[in-house]
Amino acid sequence: MTTLLELEGVQARYGPIQALHDVSLSIDEGQIVALLGANGAGKTTTLRAVSGTVRTAGRILLAGRDVSGKGPEAVAQAGVAHVPEGRGILGELTVWENLRLGAYTRRDRRAVRRDLERVAAYFPWMAERRNQEAATLSGGEQQMLALARALAARPRLLMLDEPSLGLAPIVVQELFRIVTDLNADEGLTVLVVEQNANIALQASSRAYVLEVGRVAVEGESDELRRHEGVRRSYLGY
Repeated sequence: MTTLLELEGVQARYGPIQALHDVSLSIDEGQIVALLGANGAGKTTTLRAVSGTVRTAGRILLAGRDVSGKGPEAVAQAGVAHVPEGRGILGELTVWENLRLGAYTRRDRRAVRRDLERVAAYFPWMAERRNQEAATLSGGEQQMLALARALAARPRLLMLDEPSLGLAPIVVQELFRIVTDLNADEGLTVLVVEQNANIALQASSRAYVLEVGRVAVEGESDELRRHEGVRRSYLGY
């Protein structure tokens, strides 16, 4: 497999507080990789380091290209889509206007139209409610719209930060079903930060566990489900 994303000794700070300590990880093209850990472990900061929204040291390689220190727009143009915690949709805009915003870096308008319809096909409610204001959607629908908007950019790497936060279990299952379908159908590479370790390990092929800004455990997801420390700390058995 070809490595799509590689972090080599990445450090990150918020003022005097060091949030990441020499984090190294890699994601192959077409993989779903989960990033697990307690609150404050550095999971969100890892995604921010990749998307260029926090200052870092170390190297971040995307398809072999060094994107360390690049700004968010350059990283997005290189093929990374980041769905942050809290969704970040624009409530006063319609469903379709939010979706179109995801393709703002693209100039191929005809292909964008095709891709919007393709993306919407994964969310059957979206086309028929395209003119509805996003603020009036349920929490689960807003999360799905945030995901769809990211997909409109046709990313090489999709990063999801706590997609299940505040959602009912049945909505979470549907959200992860769509993500795994996209991975299977289109080979989409996904890095997901998720507090629900059970569903994250079910969906992913590989996982990393962060503790206080360091990689504490890594391995195949099936292996980590059997890892005693992971079971006790994150799986509840």
